Amino acid sequence: MYAEERQQEILRRARTAGRVDVVTLAAELDVTTETIRRDLTALERAGVLRRVHGGAIPVERLGFEPALAARDEVMTAEKERIAKAALAELPEDGSVIIDAGTTTGRLVQVLPADRELTVVVNSPPLATALAARANLHVIVLGGRLRGKTLATVDDWALRPLEHLNVDVAFMGTNGCSLERGLTTPDPAEAAIKRAMVRAAQRSVLLADHTKFSNTYLATFAELGEIDVVVSDAGLDPALAADVAAAGPEVIRA
Repeated sequence: MYAEERQQEILRRARTAGRVDVVTLAAELDVTTETIRRDLTALERAGVLRRVHGGAIPVERLGFEPALAARDEVMTAEKERIAKAALAELPEDGSVIIDAGTTTGRLVQVLPADRELTVVVNSPPLATALAARANLHVIVLGGRLRGKTLATVDDWALRPLEHLNVDVAFMGTNGCSLERGLTTPDPAEAAIKRAMVRAAQRSVLLADHTKFSNTYLATFAELGEIDVVVSDAGLDPALAADVAAAGPEVIRA
């Protein structure tokens, strides 16, 4: 088992059980405790686990939200595949919303140069990347800038969304579950995401497989409100079928 595969298995176990133990992991994964400690350190630096005495706890159990830079270093290959697959949902022309986030940020990077689109964003970094594209009309939603996610929130971002009608909203999420839908730790950011979904004729969720079965504080959409879910091949086929049964088409890139 490669280090990345082992670390993903450790993360899966932590999220399933609520915590993991160094000694138990070393025995069950047939590696040394030093190797497990290095894995836990790498996962903590990535912002998905928090080290505790003798083991680690998934950050969602602590109500902790990793910063954007930490999340951007996790599941990079999967996010790139998801972004490329999501291009199939891009209109030939018209208007789109691109939600703040690391996977949606990959979508910005691969947008085709020949499309003339109006793109609405609530992320200054994404707006800066898009502004270099002469064929795009970029609308930036104002408001309070959240340091954790570099997303704009509150009234100055919400009010314009009430009057917008876009073709497709490309959404990110912190958690996705059958019972609670799409969730995020911050209620102000959830309100913006909710308004984005309502402003769009179609909504496309970009979420790698680690986001599934996680639940955070604020729900911003039910699965039935999403038209397409684009994830990666790591999403369990049975869970993908359950998600599809709730309404959206599911694509495993």
